[in-house]
Amino acid sequence: MELGVRPHSSTRMEMSSTDPSFHPLRPVRPLEHDSMPDVITVQVEEVVVEIERPRHQKAFLGGYRHRLTGLEYHHAAVQTLPKRRPDRGVAVFSRDTQTVELKSQAQQCPVSASTQMTGIGCYVSCMNDRLVTPGTYTTADEHHDRRLRAVIRLQTFARRWLAQQAVDHLRKERARRLAWLEMQERRRNEEKEEQLRDRRNRWLNPKRQEDFNLLYQALEKWRNEEEQRISSSLRGAERKAALCALLDQEMDLIAAIGRHHIAVHSDNYDKAVRNFLDKSASPHQRRAADGRLIEIETQNTIRARELRDLYNSISLTTVSQEQRLHFLMTLKHTVKEQECALTRDIVDLVDREVDLMTRGVKSAKLEGLRKRICTLLLQYIKTPAFNPEVAKLLKVPQNPSQLKNDMILCQYCHRYLRLTDFIMSASGSPNRQCRQCARLNNIARSRHDFTFYKSILMRLRADDLPSSSFQVQDMQYLVEAVWASRSALSANIDLYNLAFVRWDRQKDWSPWNCILLSKEETSAHLEVEDVHTTYDTTLIHEIERKHAQARRHFSQVPVMSEQLDTHPAAVLGNQLVSKPITMAIIKHTRDTQTSDH
Repeated sequence: MELGVRPHSSTRMEMSSTDPSFHPLRPVRPLEHDSMPDVITVQVEEVVVEIERPRHQKAFLGGYRHRLTGLEYHHAAVQTLPKRRPDRGVAVFSRDTQTVELKSQAQQCPVSASTQMTGIGCYVSCMNDRLVTPGTYTTADEHHDRRLRAVIRLQTFARRWLAQQAVDHLRKERARRLAWLEMQERRRNEEKEEQLRDRRNRWLNPKRQEDFNLLYQALEKWRNEEEQRISSSLRGAERKAALCALLDQEMDLIAAIGRHHIAVHSDNYDKAVRNFLDKSASPHQRRAADGRLIEIETQNTIRARELRDLYNSISLTTVSQEQRLHFLMTLKHTVKEQECALTRDIVDLVDREVDLMTRGVKSAKLEGLRKRICTLLLQYIKTPAFNPEVAKLLKVPQNPSQLKNDMILCQYCHRYLRLTDFIMSASGSPNRQCRQCARLNNIARSRHDFTFYKSILMRLRADDLPSSSFQVQDMQYLVEAVWASRSALSANIDLYNLAFVRWDRQKDWSPWNCILLSKEETSAHLEVEDVHTTYDTTLIHEIERKHAQARRHFSQVPVMSEQLDTHPAAVLGNQLVSKPITMAIIKHTRDTQTSDH
């Protein structure tokens, strides 16, 4: 109504881009392919907008060109449709008006023709005469037979051309298929090389906990191989001495890995602190009505940014003495605004460093004091009373009542820890072992690398289970205990080349509706319509046995027990007993023929 639009009225609107250079307006499709309806309903206040489009293309009516400037001017055409001629009641477009009338009429040749023969007193020369002899008489059957042979010959050449076209098409399809297979094989090889390269890089430069698990697994594998070699080649005192030397080497390697882990942890700690400070100092972001992202600065974000800059300044080591004194004075005046034990400790440490610096103490001897100042300053920044913006980033809630149902006793270290410090299983309940105890146990005894199972789980979540409660430990049990860490068809043991797919593709993926195959076999298996007619009976029984084992294990999980069938499939023995004898014989014969084939 503000624009003056009324019901059953017309209006004209123009659309333009706010940034024509980077975001020009272009039609989605050509005008001749436009399928926009004539009338659309705009949900403003139920206003019906009628769209009129020209029925014909604007014609070029000529124009002229300016001699001096070279500009071309075209004659304008009106947009009003031409008036329709009145109907005269006479059919103008008809066959009678467009077809000439044919008539048959015999006419006499205008020149009379005559012949003359040689006679008495008349000589006609025969020098140019030709002797014409009649040819072989062709009957109607011979004529039709000759036409039939000509047609057959033409069809032969045409079919030959069509066959050549079909063969060329098949040849191109075969070349395209071979190129695709070669590309797939090359892609798989590149993925495998990339995985091996990544694995080698993780060996040489570990940065995450999974990388150190890989190192400890490699160390355990090396220790077992060396121990087997010593036990098979040496006896008595020599064997004991070799085992002691092996133990010393293992201790040295564990110590080297531990030192590297401490260095990486220190580096990661600094990155985590700076990331924490950047998050607390970042402005609030809101999405506007037009889609733009708006940043909102508040008093708390400004306070968090000032404390972050102060922490970065205090953490600097390569600064002059005047700059260091300036930073320390700024810190002292900042923390003196609040009076508590923490601020008093910070002020005392700042005064102590200023006093030592004025006495000429070297910077190397002040390193411990400066680290204590940084630690207390970080504690000051993480206190919501001094920096309210960090309250949303702290893991431990500030309200003690929230910790009532969030604390669990670890059965190994006998400490009460938060729920986030435990590994959650597929059942939704935490394990009795905290993350730190699990890591120490893996370093000391088990030494497992879960990278293989994590990659399989990530691929499965990307394909079939986007929101699954499956964990890495559950995937490890399913791969090792149920499927024996090998492909069900080719017995491939390369875990980097294995993947889970649906056994029956018409049903959802579950531990009792899956099969472990290599990446080359998954594409062929997914094209199978009926697994019971494609695979051998022995293989089907083996797969069903593994499904029953997975069902017994994962039925204890409440989340998965809800997905179990109301009437689970009978065990393999009952199926064989319950079938009639004739059906069993027919099934066995058909399967035998399929297997022989």
